[in-house]
Amino acid sequence: MRTNKKPETSAVSAPLTAIIAGGGRLPVELANALRAQDAPCYVVLLAGEVDHPEDFSGLPQTTLELEAAGGLLAHLKARNVKRVVFAGTVGRRPKWTRLRPILPILAVLPKLIRALSKGDDGLLRSLVEYLESHGIEVIGAHDILPDLLVPEGVHTKLRPGTSDKRDIDAALEAALAIGALDIGQAAVAIGGRAIALEGIEGTDGLLARVAELRNHGRIAGKSGGVLVKSVKPGQEWRTDMPGIGVKTVIGAAAAGLRGIAVVADSTLAMEFKELIKRADELGLFVVGLAPEKRN
Repeated sequence: MRTNKKPETSAVSAPLTAIIAGGGRLPVELANALRAQDAPCYVVLLAGEVDHPEDFSGLPQTTLELEAAGGLLAHLKARNVKRVVFAGTVGRRPKWTRLRPILPILAVLPKLIRALSKGDDGLLRSLVEYLESHGIEVIGAHDILPDLLVPEGVHTKLRPGTSDKRDIDAALEAALAIGALDIGQAAVAIGGRAIALEGIEGTDGLLARVAELRNHGRIAGKSGGVLVKSVKPGQEWRTDMPGIGVKTVIGAAAAGLRGIAVVADSTLAMEFKELIKRADELGLFVVGLAPEKRN
């Protein structure tokens, strides 16, 4: 059961937490939570990624170009930041030709290039290791807002039937397979087999692609279907945990799906009550799968 209990925090002893903010609502919700806890907060806005910078008004902040990320550590150290949380979406990768040739980035450039060859999770894992090796703790959004985690169970009026469960199993298997390759975190299955996988376009793009397939008759006659999202096997949870929101529900309905299933306790849900309300209105189910399902 979800509760509204706040994590216990002392304004006197709480360390300064920096939010590395990208797009979406998550960075804003984290900033609001830290404010509500009277915990000191500093915001690093990623240039061109934050949807509404004014949401962070009143908080100490700076704007950082992706290509200047090599100076992030020195920036955080200068402000005595003790903890960092990465939150929100980033629509592009840094352009190496625009990187500022400062000593911090030159020192780690070979390691970053190797990390990039391993995919986004490899890059994020290297960044976490780099910050923590210099005494800055990296935490996850769920460490600040544990109620964001989707709990196990069926949360909607509609419950998945036998055919839906076959779709859930097929989509989960596919999501774990592409996750192991660091490609994406989601898949859609219809009729007991995966028909679409998440790529660089993200979950919204995946659902739009499924809707287009239906509209063009590529999956004509195949009703229903399920979207499944799962954390990648071995993934660095603190930087890129899968998430769903009201927009996901709307996209799933537009794609003609029957529901959404995510792995419980490792998936973030923004505006969970509103999400479930909209799912009930649109006739979709939302399920939190048992955590062992991800293994």
